[in-house]
Amino acid sequence: MRTIRIGSGAGFAGDRLDPAVKLAKDARLDYLVFECLGERTVAAGQLRRLKDATTGYDPLLETRMRAVLPYTAAQGTTVVTNSGAANPEAAGRLIARIAAEVVPDREVTVAVLTGDGVLTQVTGTDPQIWETGRPLSADNDGLVSAHAYLGVEQALPAFAVGADVIVTGRLADPSLFLTPMVHEFGWALDDWDRLGAGTLIGHLLECAGQVTGGYFADPVTKPVDGMADLGFPFADIGEDGTAVLGKLADTGGTLTRQTVREQLLYEVADPSAYLTPDVVADFSGIRLETVGPDAVRVSGATGHPRTGTLKVTLGFRGGWLGEGQITYAGPRARQRAELAWSIVSDRLARVHGVDPSALSVEFIGAGAAFRDMTPMPADPPEVRLRVAGRVPTETQAEAIGWEMEALYCAGPAAGGGARKGRSEMLAIRSTLLPRDLVTPTVTTIGSMTLNNDTDGAL
Repeated sequence: MRTIRIGSGAGFAGDRLDPAVKLAKDARLDYLVFECLGERTVAAGQLRRLKDATTGYDPLLETRMRAVLPYTAAQGTTVVTNSGAANPEAAGRLIARIAAEVVPDREVTVAVLTGDGVLTQVTGTDPQIWETGRPLSADNDGLVSAHAYLGVEQALPAFAVGADVIVTGRLADPSLFLTPMVHEFGWALDDWDRLGAGTLIGHLLECAGQVTGGYFADPVTKPVDGMADLGFPFADIGEDGTAVLGKLADTGGTLTRQTVREQLLYEVADPSAYLTPDVVADFSGIRLETVGPDAVRVSGATGHPRTGTLKVTLGFRGGWLGEGQITYAGPRARQRAELAWSIVSDRLARVHGVDPSALSVEFIGAGAAFRDMTPMPADPPEVRLRVAGRVPTETQAEAIGWEMEALYCAGPAAGGGARKGRSEMLAIRSTLLPRDLVTPTVTTIGSMTLNNDTDGAL
């Protein structure tokens, strides 16, 4: 039976680089996938693009591509990534320029998939917003972006052009892995059982190190060796939809039935009806079998017909976030932190006009992570006070950090380690859009034919 090997190069935007480089160099991959996009990161990309139209892609895209392209180009491995975020076109041009530098002796073709930007479509159809239950038109002030979760159907044309690198915007996480399977094996787009099986594999790979011991390890109950050199997983996938998950032998971490089970349940509300753009996947009958050291065979996933809609992430200008932190240690640390909070909250309201309901406070080290669900220690040895607020203006956001820093000389005794920050925010909401309103487009760029003097637009 024919198989392909897909490796996971990243599970989120800030993931490590060296495990992906090792996969690119040593794992004999057919595909290396970087999953780098979520609601938070696409919003951050949109904010960057609003300030500079030539940006908006993943900030680590250049670092990753410079590191892996010499290996993937030499070995014929196709790189797939949703690192295009809010600006896949600019990302594609960047990748082509990098390829011209690091692989100067051959043409590297980049396929850019666009069409996930659906701002015009959502404003035209006025869908209901999940979080409010109201139509978009009832509360669309500040709407600046809308990105649909594309799937295999929209992404397949990008694979058909034979590109060395495929870069997209908001392509659903498991679809990044499922599309190569459909492309290579010729699965029909209504073969729901095969699509469900492939979605299971994609879901297990999408978070990279989480299936090899990351976010799993506990020093007492679940010890994992070699976490500082955690290896990322790959899958040998058969055309029948079964797969063996593995990792390189000379890397740290562990890949077991237990790590696979934990990743299986990650972000899955109903294992028998996991909604994706491609299929309603059914994981309720899966089988996991240990077939060797750090090797687990997965099978048994099925599926049901997909829905007629695609999920859309909406971005609204959400004001500004300001924050400040300071630490109090020693006797009565908690009481001094509480005094500091009373000073800051008073001054922010009275001097700076900040709405008190916009502020949140955490006494880190005194049970803050439990949100009052458990009694706080009466006298912890140290407390980190964090005050944050979402406010309408940059000036008010700056005031939050300013007042926290001012506690050095105008607050309780022995405060230290103050820091502050502010940033513009996009509020994220969700809705659905009929899938037939989404129009994908594929553009190719060759590294040797790219005009480096152009302005970054395709």
